[in-house]
Amino acid sequence: MKTETTAQAPAATVKCLVWDLDDTVWNGTVLEGDAPRPFPQVLDTLNTLDKRGILHAAASRGDHDTATAHLRALGIEELFTVLEIGWGAKSDAVRRVAEALNIGIDTVAFIDNDPVERAEVAAAHPAVRVLAAEQAADLPTLPPFQPPFVTDESRSRRHLYRSELRRKHAQDTYTGLAKDFLATLGLVLTVRRATETDLERAHELTVRTHQLNTTGRTYDIAELRELSASRSHQVLVASLEDRFGSYGTIGLALSELTGTDSVLKLLLLSCRVMSRGIGPALIGHIVRDALAAGRRPLAEFVPTEVNRVMLVNLRFIGFDIVERNGSRILLGYGPEQPPPVQDSTVRVVTTA
Repeated sequence: MKTETTAQAPAATVKCLVWDLDDTVWNGTVLEGDAPRPFPQVLDTLNTLDKRGILHAAASRGDHDTATAHLRALGIEELFTVLEIGWGAKSDAVRRVAEALNIGIDTVAFIDNDPVERAEVAAAHPAVRVLAAEQAADLPTLPPFQPPFVTDESRSRRHLYRSELRRKHAQDTYTGLAKDFLATLGLVLTVRRATETDLERAHELTVRTHQLNTTGRTYDIAELRELSASRSHQVLVASLEDRFGSYGTIGLALSELTGTDSVLKLLLLSCRVMSRGIGPALIGHIVRDALAAGRRPLAEFVPTEVNRVMLVNLRFIGFDIVERNGSRILLGYGPEQPPPVQDSTVRVVTTA
């Protein structure tokens, strides 16, 4: 089934579907005194995509409080992560949804019964997939709405993002220093060896996370399974939580172990935790663990246009450049240096 967007090739998978409400989600207009019921096919699509980790948002004309109250009365308000309901241009609402979720506009789709509204969004955002309301039932069968990975974490993605929006509101309204706000969060970083149940999410991180990736390497599930079972490698996953809830699994670290060295071959973090001080906290844990095992911590780094912050994190902890080979940089933690001190704003815990 063809969408109405043809200006440029869209990204592979939709991360958020933005819905018009009147005559798209439900049959009628709330402000005209109707008590419209949602279309059954829309309910099916909402729930199916939610279970795949695709977020829902609303960009609709009307009174915000009235529409929200109707969503709540229908029992579907919780399915929508962002509500942009008002009288401005739909294209502006779609842009604000992408900004609120911190996702690319090319990972957004928009569905509306009105061809004029669809044309306005398509003209303003050529990368957005624009869909007619009558396509709602077919969306789960279309490739852009079929993520390559559906994990337990995918199925809870809506809850993760709703927690993040509450977290962002608290940060935006905090009047003190940024470091003082971090101290109020009660951040707990849990680091554990990857198990079979972690492999799909670990693979997802390697292919989805490019900005905070030290080497740009990717691994399929079979490779990660083999490395996890290897005595000469260590595959760690990291999850994060705070007083607002869980961030989910946000980090992956792969080290090659020898008798004398522990070489960090890949470290990546979700962009969602960039401002939380998690990079130094995780790197510090890896360094302390290597030193406790009698190995020298080393780390490989391959610079890209977007991963410089990871090099900054490595240098901040105490790594120095010891070798350059083309684009590859090898860093080492000085043998005379004491173990890095753990950041007081992030409590690191380990599990077997």
